[in-house]
Amino acid sequence: MSNTSETVMQSRAGPLAVKTFGITDRGRVRPSNEDQFLIAELTKTMRIWQASAVDQTAQFGDERGHLFLVADGMGGHQGGEEASALAVLAIQEFTLNTLKWFFEANAQEAQRVLGQFHTALREADRRIRAEAAEHSELTGMGTTVTMAYHLNAQLCVVHVGDSRAYLYRGGELEQVTRDHTLMADLLRSGDIQPADVAKHRFRHVITNVVGGSDVGVNVEAHALEVEAGDRLLMCSDGLTEMVTDDVIAATLRAEPDPEQACRTLLATANEAGGRDNITLLIVRFDPAS
Repeated sequence: MSNTSETVMQSRAGPLAVKTFGITDRGRVRPSNEDQFLIAELTKTMRIWQASAVDQTAQFGDERGHLFLVADGMGGHQGGEEASALAVLAIQEFTLNTLKWFFEANAQEAQRVLGQFHTALREADRRIRAEAAEHSELTGMGTTVTMAYHLNAQLCVVHVGDSRAYLYRGGELEQVTRDHTLMADLLRSGDIQPADVAKHRFRHVITNVVGGSDVGVNVEAHALEVEAGDRLLMCSDGLTEMVTDDVIAATLRAEPDPEQACRTLLATANEAGGRDNITLLIVRFDPAS
């Protein structure tokens, strides 16, 4: 496999320990990789300029927040890569400079954080459109964004497009996000049956993206609590087009380590054809020791 990048992180956040791993690969068909992913930790930091009683240059608070993101660009090789990279950059900057990331673990505060991430995605949408307006070759470029923010036991998820977030708990896999696609809309309305999707000529039409041709972005948002033993899986459709939910669940059941599970799922998607870029990250929430 070529054009592969990966990230691993292990840290502690409140009452839960967090272990995570992410990987992206261009697959076996596409000439380039238009996917992006991000795993980041937020900490309280005190930088000491001068002190008579301590010799450290910095001290770090106990609280740890975590940001996880998967973006799948579209609009051709250059446009897709540009759109997904711009979205990640805009969200990084918003999180660092604007987000009030520390909050009490309750539903009201979680809704406030979700509202802030709505703003982050609208800013990403604005930046992608502005870039496309200046460069005609990038017209119509856009990206999916599936993002999760974790603090203590609270998990906030915002989503646009057909990348996905899943929660694995007690041996069962549940899709947290909805696919923003024409096929998903037709399935929900009962106008087509699941067996019709694979050969439908409009099966890849996405109805909601960050950027793109239509003005505005509709952000899906979820607030939920995670427990020790839970796992969060976030992925682009390069995984879910090649690997069924049953196989994903079986892999998570057999591979408790996030890195091993990611590598196994990536290999499975490529063995099945690897028709698109494949990006996934897995977060495991463990009891704090």
